[in-house]
Amino acid sequence: MSGLDRVSPVVATPRKELRRIVGASVIGTVAEYYDFFIYGTASALAFNKVFFPEVDPAVGTLAAFSTYAVGFFARPLGGLVWGVVGDRIGRKRALVFTLLLTGLGTFAVGLLPTYDEIGIWAAVILVLVRLVQGFGVGGEQGGAALLTAEAAPPGRRGFYASFVQLGSPAAYLIPTGLFALLTSQLSDDAFLAWGWRIPFLLSALVVIFGLVIRLRVSESATFQAARKTQAARTSPLKLLMRDNRREIVGGLFTKFVEAAVFPFYTVFLVTYAKDQGVDTGMVLNAVLIAVGAELVAIPLLGRLTDRVGRRPVYLAAAVLNLILVVPAFRAIQTGNMAVIVLLLIAGLALGHAGSYAPQASYFPELFPSTARYSGISIVWQFGSMIASGPFTVVAAALLLAGDGSYGWVALYVAALIAVSIVALCFMPETAPGRLGGREYAHWPHDSAAPYSEDTPDAPGAPDAPVGVARG
Repeated sequence: MSGLDRVSPVVATPRKELRRIVGASVIGTVAEYYDFFIYGTASALAFNKVFFPEVDPAVGTLAAFSTYAVGFFARPLGGLVWGVVGDRIGRKRALVFTLLLTGLGTFAVGLLPTYDEIGIWAAVILVLVRLVQGFGVGGEQGGAALLTAEAAPPGRRGFYASFVQLGSPAAYLIPTGLFALLTSQLSDDAFLAWGWRIPFLLSALVVIFGLVIRLRVSESATFQAARKTQAARTSPLKLLMRDNRREIVGGLFTKFVEAAVFPFYTVFLVTYAKDQGVDTGMVLNAVLIAVGAELVAIPLLGRLTDRVGRRPVYLAAAVLNLILVVPAFRAIQTGNMAVIVLLLIAGLALGHAGSYAPQASYFPELFPSTARYSGISIVWQFGSMIASGPFTVVAAALLLAGDGSYGWVALYVAALIAVSIVALCFMPETAPGRLGGREYAHWPHDSAAPYSEDTPDAPGAPDAPVGVARG
């Protein structure tokens, strides 16, 4: 289990290098999640007709969301593989490979033949591409957050690391805007014939730009210090299973709320609006406005975690998300743009951002440096697989089973959020500003302060001093 680390000598990352790391992490994450989120929007708007035209429209939408979910089930495997690569070979190398894998997968979707051209094989190929994408994304988000967190000064780690989280909503914003433009400018026939391919093909430009930026970043100094130690020769997964079971299980459960509410607000409610006869274009525009507000809120909430702690911000956001579940459905039913925008701003800019911003610093702080990439990847990807992977499929099926009534869906969303609320009540605080400048887990700040047998939390190290709580 992790204990409070002593205060290590800090060699600050030069400001220019820190800005470069933050920029590279954000841009790379935008590229990765542009690739992943573009599929969710296409599933709601086109894939039921392009790849599953021979079935009932509702069943076709369910099938399209199923292929969307497939990518999430490949993410844990990717997290395990890229986590070990990041802990043993380097954070930077892992992030370069994940970017290439996901980007190539997305570009390939834009070239796929449709059902009318090769029949069911079109859907089979689509599933295979989704598996490749999911495997790549499995090592991306946690690794990008880790690279920034390890370069940031401890007292402002929440603020700097939270910028990485801008990549996900920004990545949603770009393809959603593209699809909104395409659906408004093209006829239905033109959109289904070729228009839906444009955002996928444009991903090549996003990936190339992200790759150029990411290759210019230096390897994490924390990783370079940690790899010189005896602990670095031990399997990261073995270390985690031996010393960090509480953090792994608890962290995984805390991921549920954020992983569930983002597809709920941004993907499922669009489908629900369509089912209710509400203009989906209007709802997509409301989502765009709310995501724009979230981009402003994330760094502000990240800074707040440095001052009041990671856990209070995270827990307050989880409770807010629980409160908003039923009002979200009621807002869509009104068909009123202003009401929908206000609800989505509350849900995304406060509810989702409040649970998402802390993760970039909270998850890295839970684990020791020699197994940190693996620990983050396991928590991030297994939590996403359980709560987000099947979300749209299960929610669409529950809506179908309830003859359009939202009751069962609301209960499903609330249950996922409740799991996170309970888990957060048992998780530790990790912000150095709330721990007297100390770290919850071992965090070597420079090569002059190596991981040693005298450092708390090292294998075989003595317990923390009397009066210092252990995790």
